[in-house]
Amino acid sequence: MKNDLGSMLLLGTLFLLLFGLAELLYQQFKVKAEFTRKLVHVGTGIICMSFPILISSHWSVFILCGLFTLILLLSIKFDLLKSIHAIDRKSVGSLAYPAAVYLCFLAQILLDKGSIFYYLPLLTLAICDPMAALSGKKWPYGSYRLFGARKTLLGSAVFFVCALITVVVIGHYMQEPSLHMSEITMICTLALAVTLAEACSKDGYDNISIPVSSMLSLYILFP
Repeated sequence: MKNDLGSMLLLGTLFLLLFGLAELLYQQFKVKAEFTRKLVHVGTGIICMSFPILISSHWSVFILCGLFTLILLLSIKFDLLKSIHAIDRKSVGSLAYPAAVYLCFLAQILLDKGSIFYYLPLLTLAICDPMAALSGKKWPYGSYRLFGARKTLLGSAVFFVCALITVVVIGHYMQEPSLHMSEITMICTLALAVTLAEACSKDGYDNISIPVSSMLSLYILFP
Protein backbone atom coordinates (compact mmCIF):
# COMPACT_ATOMS: atom_id res chain seq x y z
CA MET A 1 0.00 0.00 0.00
CA LYS A 2 2.95 2.33 0.64
CA ASN A 3 3.93 1.94 -3.01
CA ASP A 4 0.55 3.38 -4.00
CA LEU A 5 1.01 6.66 -2.11
CA GLY A 6 2.35 8.62 -5.09
CA SER A 7 -0.44 7.35 -7.33
CA MET A 8 -3.05 8.18 -4.70
CA LEU A 9 -1.74 11.76 -4.46
CA LEU A 10 -1.80 12.09 -8.25
CA LEU A 11 -5.31 10.69 -8.55
CA GLY A 12 -6.56 12.79 -5.64
CA THR A 13 -5.20 15.90 -7.34
CA LEU A 14 -6.95 14.97 -10.60
CA PHE A 15 -10.27 14.53 -8.78
CA LEU A 16 -9.89 17.89 -7.04
CA LEU A 17 -9.08 19.57 -10.36
CA LEU A 18 -12.20 17.99 -11.86
CA PHE A 19 -14.32 19.31 -8.98
CA GLY A 20 -12.68 22.72 -9.40
CA LEU A 21 -13.46 22.78 -13.12
CA ALA A 22 -17.09 21.90 -12.45
CA GLU A 23 -17.35 24.67 -9.84
CA LEU A 24 -15.76 27.19 -12.23
CA LEU A 25 -18.25 26.32 -14.97
CA TYR A 26 -21.17 26.51 -12.54
CA GLN A 27 -20.17 29.66 -10.63
CA GLN A 28 -18.49 31.76 -13.33
CA PHE A 29 -20.01 30.55 -16.58
CA LYS A 30 -23.48 29.74 -15.19
CA VAL A 31 -23.54 26.22 -16.61
CA LYS A 32 -26.48 24.32 -15.14
CA ALA A 33 -25.75 21.87 -12.34
CA GLU A 34 -27.30 19.01 -14.35
CA PHE A 35 -24.48 19.40 -16.89
CA THR A 36 -21.62 20.07 -14.46
CA ARG A 37 -22.79 17.07 -12.42
CA LYS A 38 -22.65 14.90 -15.54
CA LEU A 39 -19.20 16.31 -16.34
CA VAL A 40 -17.97 15.16 -12.93
CA HIS A 41 -19.74 11.82 -13.44
CA VAL A 42 -17.99 11.13 -16.76
CA GLY A 43 -14.66 12.64 -15.67
CA THR A 44 -14.61 10.54 -12.51
CA GLY A 45 -15.19 7.41 -14.56
CA ILE A 46 -12.34 8.29 -16.92
CA ILE A 47 -9.92 8.95 -14.05
CA CYS A 48 -10.97 5.70 -12.35
CA MET A 49 -10.01 3.76 -15.48
CA SER A 50 -6.39 4.21 -14.40
CA PHE A 51 -6.88 2.59 -10.97
CA PRO A 52 -5.87 -0.98 -11.98
CA ILE A 53 -2.76 0.43 -13.68
CA LEU A 54 -1.62 2.83 -10.96
CA ILE A 55 -2.87 1.16 -7.76
CA SER A 56 -2.05 -2.35 -6.56
CA SER A 57 -3.93 -2.61 -3.24
CA HIS A 58 -7.69 -2.47 -2.83
CA TRP A 59 -7.07 -0.77 0.53
CA SER A 60 -5.58 2.19 -1.32
CA VAL A 61 -8.74 2.43 -3.40
CA PHE A 62 -10.82 2.11 -0.23
CA ILE A 63 -8.97 5.02 1.40
CA LEU A 64 -9.18 7.17 -1.74
CA CYS A 65 -12.90 6.51 -2.21
CA GLY A 66 -13.53 6.97 1.51
CA LEU A 67 -11.82 10.36 1.55
CA PHE A 68 -13.86 11.62 -1.36
CA THR A 69 -17.06 10.30 0.19
CA LEU A 70 -16.15 12.34 3.27
CA ILE A 71 -15.50 15.41 1.12
CA LEU A 72 -18.90 15.00 -0.55
CA LEU A 73 -20.65 14.54 2.81
CA LEU A 74 -19.02 17.69 4.17
CA SER A 75 -19.90 19.61 1.02
CA ILE A 76 -23.55 18.66 1.51
CA LYS A 77 -23.48 19.68 5.17
CA PHE A 78 -21.86 23.07 4.49
CA ASP A 79 -23.64 23.72 1.18
CA LEU A 80 -20.53 23.52 -0.99
CA LEU A 81 -19.86 21.96 -4.43
CA LYS A 82 -23.13 23.26 -5.83
CA SER A 83 -22.00 22.14 -9.28
CA ILE A 84 -22.73 18.62 -8.02
CA HIS A 85 -25.49 19.05 -5.47
CA ALA A 86 -27.65 21.93 -6.80
CA ILE A 87 -30.22 19.78 -8.59
CA ASP A 88 -34.00 19.82 -8.26
CA ARG A 89 -34.38 16.21 -7.14
CA LYS A 90 -33.33 13.90 -4.36
CA SER A 91 -30.23 11.87 -5.24
CA VAL A 92 -27.59 9.85 -3.42
CA GLY A 93 -25.72 9.27 -6.68
CA SER A 94 -22.64 11.31 -5.78
CA LEU A 95 -22.19 9.29 -2.57
CA ALA A 96 -22.93 5.95 -4.25
CA TYR A 97 -20.34 6.52 -6.98
CA PRO A 98 -17.20 6.06 -4.78
CA ALA A 99 -18.77 2.93 -3.27
CA ALA A 100 -19.34 1.53 -6.77
CA VAL A 101 -15.73 2.19 -7.77
CA TYR A 102 -14.36 0.35 -4.73
CA LEU A 103 -16.84 -2.51 -5.18
CA CYS A 104 -15.75 -3.04 -8.79
CA PHE A 105 -12.06 -2.88 -7.90
CA LEU A 106 -12.52 -5.40 -5.08
CA ALA A 107 -14.66 -7.69 -7.24
CA GLN A 108 -12.06 -8.01 -9.99
CA ILE A 109 -9.51 -9.08 -7.35
CA LEU A 110 -11.75 -11.53 -5.49
CA LEU A 111 -13.30 -13.10 -8.60
CA ASP A 112 -9.93 -13.30 -10.40
CA LYS A 113 -11.63 -13.31 -13.79
CA GLY A 114 -9.80 -10.41 -15.37
CA SER A 115 -9.98 -6.64 -15.33
CA ILE A 116 -13.10 -6.66 -17.51
CA PHE A 117 -15.01 -7.00 -14.22
CA TYR A 118 -13.69 -3.56 -13.34
CA TYR A 119 -13.62 -1.73 -16.66
CA LEU A 120 -16.96 -2.80 -18.13
CA PRO A 121 -19.20 -1.95 -15.12
CA LEU A 122 -17.54 1.43 -14.57
CA LEU A 123 -17.50 2.43 -18.24
CA THR A 124 -21.17 1.51 -18.50
CA LEU A 125 -21.85 3.69 -15.46
CA ALA A 126 -19.64 6.57 -16.61
CA ILE A 127 -20.87 6.75 -20.21
CA CYS A 128 -24.27 5.10 -20.64
CA ASP A 129 -25.96 6.57 -17.57
CA PRO A 130 -25.30 10.28 -18.34
CA MET A 131 -26.08 9.77 -22.04
CA ALA A 132 -29.45 8.24 -21.16
CA ALA A 133 -30.21 10.90 -18.53
CA LEU A 134 -29.41 13.86 -20.77
CA SER A 135 -31.23 12.49 -23.82
CA GLY A 136 -34.27 11.50 -21.74
CA LYS A 137 -34.40 14.95 -20.18
CA LYS A 138 -34.08 16.77 -23.51
CA TRP A 139 -36.49 14.50 -25.42
CA PRO A 140 -38.83 13.00 -22.77
CA TYR A 141 -40.66 10.64 -25.12
CA GLY A 142 -42.47 7.62 -23.74
CA SER A 143 -42.47 8.45 -20.05
CA TYR A 144 -43.06 5.42 -17.79
CA ARG A 145 -42.66 4.32 -14.18
CA LEU A 146 -41.02 1.12 -12.98
CA PHE A 147 -40.89 0.35 -9.25
CA GLY A 148 -41.39 4.05 -8.53
CA ALA A 149 -38.62 5.21 -10.88
CA ARG A 150 -39.72 7.61 -13.61
CA LYS A 151 -37.91 7.01 -16.90
CA THR A 152 -38.45 7.55 -20.62
CA LEU A 153 -38.45 4.99 -23.41
CA LEU A 154 -36.03 7.17 -25.37
CA GLY A 155 -33.63 7.41 -22.44
CA SER A 156 -33.76 3.65 -21.87
CA ALA A 157 -33.21 3.01 -25.59
CA VAL A 158 -30.16 5.30 -25.58
CA PHE A 159 -28.85 3.50 -22.50
CA PHE A 160 -29.29 0.08 -24.16
CA VAL A 161 -27.52 1.14 -27.36
CA CYS A 162 -24.64 2.74 -25.43
CA ALA A 163 -24.38 -0.32 -23.19
CA LEU A 164 -24.35 -2.62 -26.22
CA ILE A 165 -21.54 -0.62 -27.85
CA THR A 166 -19.57 -0.52 -24.60
CA VAL A 167 -19.86 -4.29 -24.09
CA VAL A 168 -18.82 -5.03 -27.69
CA VAL A 169 -15.84 -2.66 -27.61
CA ILE A 170 -14.57 -3.76 -24.19
CA GLY A 171 -15.25 -7.44 -24.92
CA HIS A 172 -13.48 -7.22 -28.28
CA TYR A 173 -10.48 -5.43 -26.81
CA MET A 174 -10.06 -7.47 -23.64
CA GLN A 175 -11.33 -10.96 -24.36
CA GLU A 176 -12.42 -12.15 -27.78
CA PRO A 177 -11.26 -10.74 -31.15
CA SER A 178 -14.11 -12.42 -33.08
CA LEU A 179 -17.72 -12.57 -31.88
CA HIS A 180 -19.93 -15.56 -32.66
CA MET A 181 -23.72 -15.51 -32.69
CA SER A 182 -23.96 -17.15 -29.27
CA GLU A 183 -21.70 -14.47 -27.80
CA ILE A 184 -23.68 -11.71 -29.50
CA THR A 185 -26.84 -13.07 -27.90
CA MET A 186 -25.18 -13.01 -24.49
CA ILE A 187 -23.87 -9.51 -25.11
CA CYS A 188 -27.40 -8.30 -25.93
CA THR A 189 -28.67 -10.05 -22.79
CA LEU A 190 -26.03 -8.32 -20.68
CA ALA A 191 -26.87 -4.91 -22.16
CA LEU A 192 -30.58 -5.53 -21.57
CA ALA A 193 -30.00 -6.62 -17.95
CA VAL A 194 -28.04 -3.45 -17.19
CA THR A 195 -30.68 -1.33 -18.94
CA LEU A 196 -33.42 -2.89 -16.79
CA ALA A 197 -31.36 -2.32 -13.64
CA GLU A 198 -31.06 1.37 -14.54
CA ALA A 199 -34.76 1.60 -15.37
CA CYS A 200 -35.73 0.21 -11.94
CA SER A 201 -33.47 2.56 -9.98
CA LYS A 202 -34.25 6.02 -8.68
CA ASP A 203 -32.72 8.72 -6.48
CA GLY A 204 -29.20 7.97 -7.72
CA TYR A 205 -29.12 4.33 -6.68
CA ASP A 206 -28.43 3.42 -10.31
CA ASN A 207 -24.80 4.29 -9.53
CA ILE A 208 -24.81 1.03 -7.58
CA SER A 209 -27.35 -1.06 -9.52
CA ILE A 210 -25.65 -0.50 -12.90
CA PRO A 211 -22.17 -1.83 -11.97
CA VAL A 212 -23.59 -4.59 -9.75
CA SER A 213 -25.94 -5.86 -12.47
CA SER A 214 -23.10 -5.63 -14.98
CA MET A 215 -20.79 -7.74 -12.81
CA LEU A 216 -23.50 -10.30 -12.05
CA SER A 217 -24.37 -10.60 -15.73
CA LEU A 218 -20.71 -11.04 -16.66
CA TYR A 219 -20.29 -13.71 -13.99
CA ILE A 220 -23.39 -15.65 -15.12
CA LEU A 221 -23.14 -15.24 -18.89
CA PHE A 222 -19.36 -15.48 -19.31
CA PRO A 223 -18.18 -18.02 -16.68
